[in-house]
Amino acid sequence: MSRFLTEWRRTHDCGALRLADAGKTVVMMGWVQSYRDHGGCIFVDLRDRFGVTQVKFDPAVSKDAHAAADRLRPEWVVGVRGQVISRGTNTNANMPTGEIEVEASELEIFNASKTPPFPITDRIDANENLRLKYRYLDLRRPTIQQKLVLRHEVTQIVRNYLAREHRFLEIETPILSKSTPEGARDYLVPSRVHPGQFYALPQSPQTFKQILMIAGYDRYMQICRCFRDEDLRAERQPEFTQIDLEMSFVDQEDVIGVISGLLRTIWRELKGVDIGATIPRMPYSEAMARYGIDKPDVRFGLELVDVGAIAAKSEFQVFRSVLERGGLVKALNGKNAGNTMSRAEIDKLGEVAQRYGAKGMAWVKVQADGTFQGPAAKHFSDEVKAELKAALGAEPGDLLCFVADSFVICNDALAHVRLELGKRLGLIDESRYAFLWVTDFPLFDESTEGGRYYSKHHPFTSPNPADMELLATDPTRVRARAYDVILNGMELGGGSIRIHDQAVQSRIFELLGLSEAEAQAKFGFLLEALTYGTPPHGGIALGLDRLVMVLAGTDAIREVIAFPKTQRATDLMAGSPGVVDQAQLAELSIRTVVSEP
Repeated sequence: MSRFLTEWRRTHDCGALRLADAGKTVVMMGWVQSYRDHGGCIFVDLRDRFGVTQVKFDPAVSKDAHAAADRLRPEWVVGVRGQVISRGTNTNANMPTGEIEVEASELEIFNASKTPPFPITDRIDANENLRLKYRYLDLRRPTIQQKLVLRHEVTQIVRNYLAREHRFLEIETPILSKSTPEGARDYLVPSRVHPGQFYALPQSPQTFKQILMIAGYDRYMQICRCFRDEDLRAERQPEFTQIDLEMSFVDQEDVIGVISGLLRTIWRELKGVDIGATIPRMPYSEAMARYGIDKPDVRFGLELVDVGAIAAKSEFQVFRSVLERGGLVKALNGKNAGNTMSRAEIDKLGEVAQRYGAKGMAWVKVQADGTFQGPAAKHFSDEVKAELKAALGAEPGDLLCFVADSFVICNDALAHVRLELGKRLGLIDESRYAFLWVTDFPLFDESTEGGRYYSKHHPFTSPNPADMELLATDPTRVRARAYDVILNGMELGGGSIRIHDQAVQSRIFELLGLSEAEAQAKFGFLLEALTYGTPPHGGIALGLDRLVMVLAGTDAIREVIAFPKTQRATDLMAGSPGVVDQAQLAELSIRTVVSEP
C-alpha cells in the first residue's frame, strides 16, 4: 500500500473547502483535471466526484512537491497535503471552492494515466460509441456523475416514501424465471442441470408480486431489474429498472393516490416544483379521439378532429374508400403553419405520416381570401370546405392536415404529425411538466388476428365489472381497470387492478388463444394459487430510467444508466455479447448453427 495512504487519511473531498477553512492543514486525493505552469508556481485543478479544488505548488513552500508536480498530466491520480489559503482577488466565481486554494507541502502520485481518447469535461465532441467504449472515463465527467447522483436520490426518496410512509415491504423476486407468452421476446438462459430446458429473465415481476399478495404481504415494492429482447429506441434498453409495487384490498383510486403522492414528493424535493394536488385524468377513448395516442403530450393544442362525416360528402375517392372499409378520416389544424412552412417542409410531415404506416398525408392551406390551396383542394366542394373550416376552426394562414386509414394507423400517423408540428412551430413549453393519468383502456387490443385477442396491457388485468357480460358477447368492448401515468407525452408507468378470480383468469387465457393445457403449462402455479383465497389487489410499475431521464433534462436513457447498451444491444466496453467457448456450450447441451446470410 502507498506510504501516503498508510500515513495520512483524506480529510476533505475536492468540493468541501471554503474560505472559512483558511489556515487548516488538509489532505485531499483525486484526479488531475488540468495543469498550468505559470513560470514559478504550478497550479493543478484536483477533481473528485464532489467537486474541484485548485492546488498550488510553490517551490518556496516545498521544492520536492513542486518538482514532482512538474510531471503531472491530466487524469493522473494523486494525493496532496497542504494548507488552505485565500485566493485574494483571484477568486473564481464559477467554482464553489473558488475563494481558496491548497498550498501543497507534499505530493504523492498514486497512478499515472495515458492520454484519454477524449477530454474529461462536460463539453466534448466525441461520438457516443467512443464514450461507451471508454465508459469508465465517460463516467468521470461531472455531467454524467450528476445524473447518477440524481438517480440515487430518486431511489432514496422512493424507498423512504413507500416503505416508511406507506408501509410497503421491499421484497426481491427471482431473476431466473419461466418464459411466458405476451409482451416482448424473452432473454433465455439455458439450464445445465436440466438439459434442453431454459430459464427466462423477467420482463417484469408481475406474477411473483401477485403471488406475494396471495401470500398476505399486503404491500410490496421493489426497485427491480427487468429484461426485454426488443428493438431499441432512445428511451429503451434491453435491461432496465422499474419502481415496482403491488397492494392488496385496493381499487384504482388507491394506487393512483399513492403514485401521485410519490411523484409530487420527487418533483418537490428534487426540482422544487409543485405539480399540483391533483394530476388530471383522461379516458383512453378521449385521448385517442383528441390526440390519436394513449400517451398524449398535452402541453400544446393542435388536437385531432374526426372529419369522416364531412369527408364522406367529398369527391376524394381515397377518403370515401377508407370510410367504406370502416376506417377513419381525421384532421388537425396547424395554426398559421400555412404562412410559415414551405412545400418541402409540408412534404416532410407527409413522410412522418408514412413512417407510422399511412400511405400519405393530404393537406390544404387556407388562403387570405378563405379559399383552399393545395393538392387536396380540388376534391372539396364549397359545402365541404365550409364544413371543414367550421369543424377545424380554420382561418387564413392555417394548414389543414388529413390522414385516412384504419383506426390504428390513422391515429398513430396523425398523432406523430401533430408532435412534429408542435416542435416545428415552437408550441411546446419545455419548462412545463404536464402529468396526466390515462384510464379506462380497452382490455384487448384494437385488432385481432387468427381468431384470438391480444391484451392491451397484460393478461392479468381485471375487466371492468360493468363490462363483464361482454366477455361472452363482444370482448373488444370490454374496458380494463388499467391506468397509465404520462408526462410530456412519455409513459412513466402503467398498472392495473388484477384478476383475483380463477374463473375470470381462465376465461381471459381462453380469449388470448391459450388452450387449457397451454394455460396450465405457462401459468398453472398462478391459476392454482388463485383458488386459495386471493384478495383483490392491484399495482403499477414506473420506469426509473425514464423518470430520471426527464428529471435530468436529457432525451437519451443511456445518459442516466451507469453501464448502458448501444441501440444494437451491445456493451462496447466489456465486449458483450460475445462468443462462448464450445466446452461451455457442451455442458449446456447446446450446439450453435449459424445461418447463411
